[in-house]
Amino acid sequence: MLVLAGWLAGCASAPGAEAQRPVRVKVFVAAMFEIGENTGDRAGEFQHWYERYWKDATPIAVPGALGPVYCNADGVCGAVLGMGKVNSSSSMQAILLNPRFDFSQAYYVISGVAGTPPSRGTIGEVNWATWLVDYDLGHRWAPEENTPGAPTFMPRKGYEEYRRFQLNPQLVGWAMKLSADTPLKDADSARTYRLRYPDAAARRAPFVGTGTHMTGDTFFHGPGMSKQAQYIAKLYGADDYVITEMEAAAITLVIKRTHGTDRVMSLRGAVNFDQGSPGETTLQHLDPAPGQTAGGFAETVANIEAVGSRVVDHIVANWSQWQAGVPPLR
Repeated sequence: MLVLAGWLAGCASAPGAEAQRPVRVKVFVAAMFEIGENTGDRAGEFQHWYERYWKDATPIAVPGALGPVYCNADGVCGAVLGMGKVNSSSSMQAILLNPRFDFSQAYYVISGVAGTPPSRGTIGEVNWATWLVDYDLGHRWAPEENTPGAPTFMPRKGYEEYRRFQLNPQLVGWAMKLSADTPLKDADSARTYRLRYPDAAARRAPFVGTGTHMTGDTFFHGPGMSKQAQYIAKLYGADDYVITEMEAAAITLVIKRTHGTDRVMSLRGAVNFDQGSPGETTLQHLDPAPGQTAGGFAETVANIEAVGSRVVDHIVANWSQWQAGVPPLR
């Protein structure tokens, strides 16, 4: 037995043992899709993050995840999880449970593009979630089967613990403190497109804000669906609905079941309005003619990383204050 114990002890310190230790993740950045390659072509949601943190990183394959995980020497890791609730959350689950990583003290930035109602946001803005609300969980019926003008949505009992999440207000406060004054890019095409809308919010230049992010597998469009999203947000006691996206609530549920939600951030940039301009039908808005799109996509994905990296870099540079949890907001 003594011989065996000595052999095992020798193995623990043998060459290569260090390489088997799990990566201690400080911040994990989750994107949903990339366009083409991770660098050198048109940027999707991941490319600017990749070029900042992982250009020299070796990809780590994770069974069950859509794509590999990349990590740098500072403990910043990231991956493309896939679009939609099932795609993204299954990837997140596989990564969280993989023994190659230690997520026990990790912070999360769920990052991507999104839509916004013209009454509350604009093309190119970047928004930190205060609440995440699942748009799909409940009962719906056709408007013609209802009292005219009345809501066509009702919550389903039993979903209370995973239909909405309030993100850590102190962490949201830190995110805004660190990033609210980030210089943001804009595009001439987006400036022109905004003028189609009479709303003051829609005509604003890009800014950094906060509010409820509505997660739905449906790309809902039109003033009626936008009004329903706001109704659901208020029904659940959340802040104003300002962002429509497809993944964050599902990813957060997976993180909650493994590590809780105190260190979760959701960061989205608006690349479209959730409804057409006055005089434009919803179908026209969904299928615009050539040259009639909002523009500003390239600028928005750059804005997302510019805003989010301020928070990532601060956490990593001040890890001794952040390691045990979100420090008091000063």
